[in-house]
Amino acid sequence: MTIRIRPHVPPGAAGLARARSAVCALALAACPFTLHAEEVPIRIGLPVPLTGPYGAEAQDQVRNARLAIQEFNDAGGLNGRKAELLVRDDKLNPAEAATRALELIEKDRVDFIVGSLSAATQLAVNNVTRQRKVLYVSISQSDAINEAADFSRYTFHESLNPHMTTQAVGRHVFRKGMRVAFLTADYAYGHEMTRGFTRVARELGAVVAGEIRHPLGATDYSPFVPRLLAMRPDVVVFNNFGRDNQIAIKQVADFGLKRSMQFVTPVLTYTSRMAAGDRVYQDVIGGSSYHWSIEADTPSARALNTRYRQAYGGAPPSDYGAMAYSAVRSVLLAVRAAGSSDTEAVVDALTALRYDTYKGMQSYRACDHQSLQSVLVVKSKPAPRGSPDVFTVLGVAPASAAALRSCAELGHAS
Repeated sequence: MTIRIRPHVPPGAAGLARARSAVCALALAACPFTLHAEEVPIRIGLPVPLTGPYGAEAQDQVRNARLAIQEFNDAGGLNGRKAELLVRDDKLNPAEAATRALELIEKDRVDFIVGSLSAATQLAVNNVTRQRKVLYVSISQSDAINEAADFSRYTFHESLNPHMTTQAVGRHVFRKGMRVAFLTADYAYGHEMTRGFTRVARELGAVVAGEIRHPLGATDYSPFVPRLLAMRPDVVVFNNFGRDNQIAIKQVADFGLKRSMQFVTPVLTYTSRMAAGDRVYQDVIGGSSYHWSIEADTPSARALNTRYRQAYGGAPPSDYGAMAYSAVRSVLLAVRAAGSSDTEAVVDALTALRYDTYKGMQSYRACDHQSLQSVLVVKSKPAPRGSPDVFTVLGVAPASAAALRSCAELGHAS
């Protein structure tokens, strides 16, 4: 009778080496192979929505993540051990995202996961990674992932969150007595943005005139226009993203509302502005994690822009792309600081890390692992066709814990 031994294999190269050694020992025989952990690359999984309405942003996240991997490898890796990026399409679907994350962990043996581009998919990925104690760095806006119900020791949030974004944009735009209306995508991202803007509006004495919700992927926004007009807003806030954002702003503007109302969106992305053009986004105000023009007085931004242009051509990195670069690079900085790809050691190193990867100093707050960072408020402006000079930076809210909901509010003990 032959006994087959199938031990549990922990994620990553070190776990694979330990498991194979265990098989040799239990079989009481010499192994025909020897696997050293340093011979296996440090694997980082990147599940993002390559297909669907956020595809342009996701593609640039992949380009930037690859740039961070290449920089790590060109600098010698970890004592000669290189890193590898495994990209998967989560199709902007939570179930698909969970499946891809599980495959990355159990089949591809990744050491860490970075990714997601929606609040719903990141929560699905986080549910998988925290159960399996795999470090996960989210690069999509969400408030829920910081809350005690979804947070774990292995959860990190490199992205801005809706509370930070709406605080910065709302305080720049809203005034006492101003009427504000919301056109909101009916899922977590839209709901969290509306909640954040409502909070800051009330703090400043602005009037919330009402909210209209629309399904994700809507193509016709004309039925909402009479309802918006009935609210008599001074400001219309488009709490949606990607192609939803482009189509909604264009169609509402086609009815002439932009002439009498300020259009605002919480996240004004470079990829959406470049895709939709001058006319759609003319004078729209929004928030951003990054704009290439800060290179004038930010050395890390200048360095990233230079490397990106050298690798991919004349265009600079997008805001969401640069965020992916920062997330992957910060994980690899933590790997170097830990001197290992061991999950627990890297979690400790990342928690303690102070890093300036692309826009100034950042660090993770201890209670919820939210990255403390600056928020840019930008306004779209006309530019020659193909020019990246499409935004004016109206202001920068500095990195501050005061811009976050308190640890106690999120349900954390401290």
